[in-house]
Amino acid sequence: MSQTLTDDALREVIPRLRRFALTLTRHEASADDLVQACLERALSRGAARHHDGDLRAWLFTILYRQFLDGQRRAKRYAGVLALFGVGDDADMAPSTEDVVLARSALQAFNHLPAEQRALLTLVTVEGLTYQEAADTLGVAIGTIMSRLSRARKAMRDMTEGQPARPPVQVLK
Repeated sequence: MSQTLTDDALREVIPRLRRFALTLTRHEASADDLVQACLERALSRGAARHHDGDLRAWLFTILYRQFLDGQRRAKRYAGVLALFGVGDDADMAPSTEDVVLARSALQAFNHLPAEQRALLTLVTVEGLTYQEAADTLGVAIGTIMSRLSRARKAMRDMTEGQPARPPVQVLK
C-alpha cells in the first residue's frame, strides 16, 4: 500500500491514526493533539519519507514516536513538580462489579502497558503484518511475536478473572 503524501491519502488514514492515538492516550483531546502533531511532522518532513514504504505504517511510526516523546517529557515534568511538592491526582479506576463483558475487555485493555496496547491495536485493529508492526515500533519481528503473545495472554487472564502475575525470573 505505497501511497504518496496527498490530501486524499491523509484524509483516509486520519480516522485510523486517531483510533490508534486514542488507545495510547485514553483521552480524546490528547489523541487529537497527538494526531495533529503527527500530521504536522509528516507534512514538514514528507521529503524524507521513503516512497516505496507504506504511508500508513510511516504515519503510525511517527505517531508512536511522538507519543513516546510526550511520555518522556511528562515524566521529566512530573519529576520537577515532585521537587516542589506538588502531587498528582489519584487514578480514576472504574468499579468492575457491574460491568458487562465487553466493558471488562476494554478495561483489561486499558490496564496493559502502552507497548502492548500499541501492538494489539496495530496488529488486530489496524491489520498491520508482524513485519510492518516491527518496523513501526522499531523492534525485531521476534520481539513483536513474543510481546503479542504476552499481551493476548494478559488480556485472557484479566477478562477471565485471573490477575496477571509479573513474570518470575529463575536465577541459578
